[in-house]
Amino acid sequence: MTPRTSATLCGLLVSAVLAVAPLAVRDRLPDPVATHWSGGSAPDGAMPLAVSTTVNVAIWGVLWVTLVVVAPMAQQRRNGRAGWWGALAGGAVLFVGVSGTTLLANLDASSWTEARLSGWQAAAVIGASLAVGVLVGYLRRGETDPPSAGESAPPSLRLQAGRRAVWVGRAGNRGLAAVTVAAGVALCVLAALVLLGLADGGAARALLPGLGITLAVGLLTSSLAARVTEDGLVIGLGPLRWPVRRIRLDAIERAWTETRSPAEVGGWGFRGLPGSATIMLRGGECLVVRYRSGGRLAISVDDAERGASLINALIAERARV
Repeated sequence: MTPRTSATLCGLLVSAVLAVAPLAVRDRLPDPVATHWSGGSAPDGAMPLAVSTTVNVAIWGVLWVTLVVVAPMAQQRRNGRAGWWGALAGGAVLFVGVSGTTLLANLDASSWTEARLSGWQAAAVIGASLAVGVLVGYLRRGETDPPSAGESAPPSLRLQAGRRAVWVGRAGNRGLAAVTVAAGVALCVLAALVLLGLADGGAARALLPGLGITLAVGLLTSSLAARVTEDGLVIGLGPLRWPVRRIRLDAIERAWTETRSPAEVGGWGFRGLPGSATIMLRGGECLVVRYRSGGRLAISVDDAERGASLINALIAERARV
């Protein structure tokens, strides 16, 4: 059974459970049903049963359809396979678990305000989805990726004696940059409205964490600059080029280029695990360095082949000394 077929069957099964389960017990549920809790056992938000069911199926459908579409690309690399299978299995458990605990909390309640959800239930659902996602991703990750053409014959160049060579490459993601700017503007506007007394303080406190996280993550993942010198590779993240990742030249075995897409590595941003990670800002050419310890790091950056050539040339020059 192909991954796309597996995802299709899994998606249909989960969609059926999300749609049918509320209908099967609707006579024992209040309408509207409690759908939101803010840390306590008592609910603070509700929806009509039909709306709640439709929203759950729709949100699951977005994840499901996305996984079906990217399935062929995600299967090309080991990290992509692990992430894809983990997202499918973990997402299925998460959505079914959230729907199930919500129904149990509302079952036989006279009104939605009487629904009760224990904290351990929410923690159990999240823990189970993470555990299943990690386990299935690990089991279905497949064989180690075969060496690419660039890894087998890494590029190199000839350095002129007595001259210092430096390479600088950059990459950015306009979509992530736009989201980052929008989050920054929204934060400023919200702060101004609160100071002027034109915005409710409670609503502002609810929005600030999400906007702040979006801004911080966007600053770190919307752009980068990489530089190669005789000291090694330096990667600066965000418009301020901070934080900085430094990799000493003597820690690198060799470098090459590969073409990678976000679907292959599990999306944008920092993907993978220590020892086999990718900094993915945009699909296309990536600079890949292999550590002497055996791990590797891929960076989506422009003019990657020239950067890899310089790294290999500097390594060869140091070996001759």
